[in-house]
Amino acid sequence: MLETAKGLLDQSGADAGPWIALRKVSAAIAILYRTRFGIRIAASGATVVIPVYDEDHRGGARPWAMWGIFAVSVLGYVWLVLQPPGVADVIALNFGVVPAFVTGSVSVDGLDLLMPPALTLATYMLVHGNWLHLTGNMIFLWVFGDDVEAAVGHARFVLFYFLCGVAGGIAHVASGPASMSVLIGASGAIAGIVAAYLILRPWAHVTVLVFGLMTVRIHAFWLLGAWIAWESLNLIWSSSGSVSYWSHAGGLLAGAGLIVVLRRTGVKLFQNRARHSSKSRTYL
Repeated sequence: MLETAKGLLDQSGADAGPWIALRKVSAAIAILYRTRFGIRIAASGATVVIPVYDEDHRGGARPWAMWGIFAVSVLGYVWLVLQPPGVADVIALNFGVVPAFVTGSVSVDGLDLLMPPALTLATYMLVHGNWLHLTGNMIFLWVFGDDVEAAVGHARFVLFYFLCGVAGGIAHVASGPASMSVLIGASGAIAGIVAAYLILRPWAHVTVLVFGLMTVRIHAFWLLGAWIAWESLNLIWSSSGSVSYWSHAGGLLAGAGLIVVLRRTGVKLFQNRARHSSKSRTYL
């Protein structure tokens, strides 16, 4: 990859117009970034237990905002994979969070970035590294996002989602202010949804796929509590790697606080067990 980057730099001004030359320079910079510093993702966690659906508690309301965010995320990824080689790296560099750029530890003068680094705290969550990265985040959004939207309303859900994502980005930056790694992915926002759902409906029944072989229905506090515990352990043990657990922690804390402030009048927190009772069987 380093040879490819050097080749692009050597060709950047030889036989191309200014726009093509700029694209080659940007691609070279992005390739060098990926090779030297890496791209960190905000991924949604373990795949041995995957939430499939929860019991419907929306009262027939349609989660337009959640569907919109889902569609934008999926279509954005499809557009990304259709780009020529190297362009995906350029997009990640321009829309992902680079802590050193955000804090000013490294100057962005001369890089011709598309936007100020501070704005990437809102755009990084719309870029995903691969289809598994996207799928993991979108599953959590689809299963749990509609209930959070029902609790706060359509417009407030969009605000909630992006504020949780921004909080995750800020936490990632704070964990390494001089880091040159690029953060992409929506799991800061997804972590906020997990925290909000757990505070709203801890006794809700969630159907999960275990090891890809069997489905089990359990209470939300077991599933989401275990996910939070796993994230907390990784925050302590994982000092490096491709996953930014600090962004998850920031999103979790933001979601837990924002749901209290943004929920609609009359929406109760920690909805009791009787409200989620079932006549069919006893669940964990």
